[in-house]
Amino acid sequence: MHSEPVSRLAGHALVEALVAQGVATCFGVPGESYLAVLDGLHEHRERIRFVACRHEGGAAFMAEAQGKLTGRPGVCFVTRGPGASNAAIGLHTAFQDSTPMLLFIGQVAGDQRDREAFQEVDYRQMFGPGTLGMAKWVGEVHDADRIPEYVARAFHTAMQGRPGPVVLVLPEDVLTRATAAPVLPRVEPALAWPAPGALRDLRRLLLEAERPIVIAGGSGWDAEAAAALQRFAENWRLPVACGFRFQDSFDNGHPLYAGDVGIGINPKLAARVRDADLVIALGVRLGEMTTGGYTLLQAPRPAQKLVHVHAGPEELGRVYAADLMLQASMRCAAKALETLAAPPARDGAWAAAARADYEANQLPTPVEPLDLAAVVQTLQRRLPEDSVWTNGAGNYSGWLHRFLRYPGLQHHGRTQLAPTSGAMGYGLPAAVAAAVLQPQRQAVAFLGDGEFLMTGQELATARAAGVKKLLVVVVDNGSYGTIRMHQEREYPGRVSGSDLCNPDFAALARAYGWAAATVATTAEFEPALEQALAAGGPALLHLKLDVEVSTSRATLAQIRAAARR
Repeated sequence: MHSEPVSRLAGHALVEALVAQGVATCFGVPGESYLAVLDGLHEHRERIRFVACRHEGGAAFMAEAQGKLTGRPGVCFVTRGPGASNAAIGLHTAFQDSTPMLLFIGQVAGDQRDREAFQEVDYRQMFGPGTLGMAKWVGEVHDADRIPEYVARAFHTAMQGRPGPVVLVLPEDVLTRATAAPVLPRVEPALAWPAPGALRDLRRLLLEAERPIVIAGGSGWDAEAAAALQRFAENWRLPVACGFRFQDSFDNGHPLYAGDVGIGINPKLAARVRDADLVIALGVRLGEMTTGGYTLLQAPRPAQKLVHVHAGPEELGRVYAADLMLQASMRCAAKALETLAAPPARDGAWAAAARADYEANQLPTPVEPLDLAAVVQTLQRRLPEDSVWTNGAGNYSGWLHRFLRYPGLQHHGRTQLAPTSGAMGYGLPAAVAAAVLQPQRQAVAFLGDGEFLMTGQELATARAAGVKKLLVVVVDNGSYGTIRMHQEREYPGRVSGSDLCNPDFAALARAYGWAAATVATTAEFEPALEQALAAGGPALLHLKLDVEVSTSRATLAQIRAAARR
């Protein structure tokens, strides 16, 4: 028999609804508009933790990272108006990255609506749903008794089909009302299996192909799906590339891994994708970054035969007229694909050549006095295999993408947290979230100088949260490096707005109570890393790099010279 529901504040009921959905940690910046929720978090502090952040942008990034890391919606609370505006960057990242996330926004009381009350915003207009919007659904709760219903629906919507962010708006007066509404049970997304007829068509295309390639990525994967993808690739001897910033979708150490398809792509892999006669896009949206500005696959009709498998029906056929489209959840699609019977004498030369190209791309040209390729390789050698690596946007991330070998998520879960939206400021909050949520694992944030100062104040959040296994590496070349690169390509020698005046990042970190050191040469890096790891708490390494070191393939001088030819 069920016990009678107990009357309590609606803000408390909302917290109980989150606990029922399995939420043990949420992020946010406190606000007067949702004091009743904060009181509910205090009431249930033994079951759910609220991590108070220093900026709503950082809090929203942490919730987005939580969604990537766990596969269930990350949760963020912000106040109305300015708080919601600051959190928009994390919401946009979750939308473009297909990450399940819930953003709760305090709102003015109902009797003040439509008067432009203090910090009032219409969030349906601000974050209105749509394919090109910032949220899958924006709901506003006007009845305290319906809070559990809204929370359950928000979880369903965030996880269903193509995952993404949901906004729930909480009027202040609703949160302070009493309700006896019971919470609803934990929700799970409905899973879609590919149709048997479509699988037969896919097998026929595979049998006919001489140069097939898989591009895997996106969200909705779990360990079983990643393992099934590997078996499918092994059965058919298929080279597998990963979509932009989803490199942990396939084990980078596997002989069939061909590299990542995105910014800074291996030129030989780009040529291989163009030369393929069959591309199987598995879970990726086939957006601008993964398709090289819609050039690796010509839009709307690619030269290659294209099979597109995606959980969201709205993504299928939206940009590309594929030869075969399968709406399926990744957990189902991968398991179905591994059952496709492959011919016994499948030629593996195409896949072997793709792997050889990947291995050759791992050989860097040494750079003095500080070689970022050697830095990344040293980090990989010295840190545990299950470390969680984060980065934001910037040219510095190219070294991480090119030289780090991510284990497939079937081994340790997600090991890469990075924004396909290209949002600067993501890397540090994401690493803080990883260190808070999975404290037994090492979290590593690999950041640029411009990137770091977007959300650097979250160093304080990490200290307040008591995290230990968190390492931040800041690459400082005194420049918005990506913009400078583009300037030299388009307007060589005419630098405008891309130079930076930076602080002493190591001194700044020490002011926050972190261990820190400055590194200027390759030889200095490993000893500094050893000291950082032995510090027993969060540590930052400040890497001083010459501005001329622009990408993992070219200096600014080389880019400038090429532009002037």
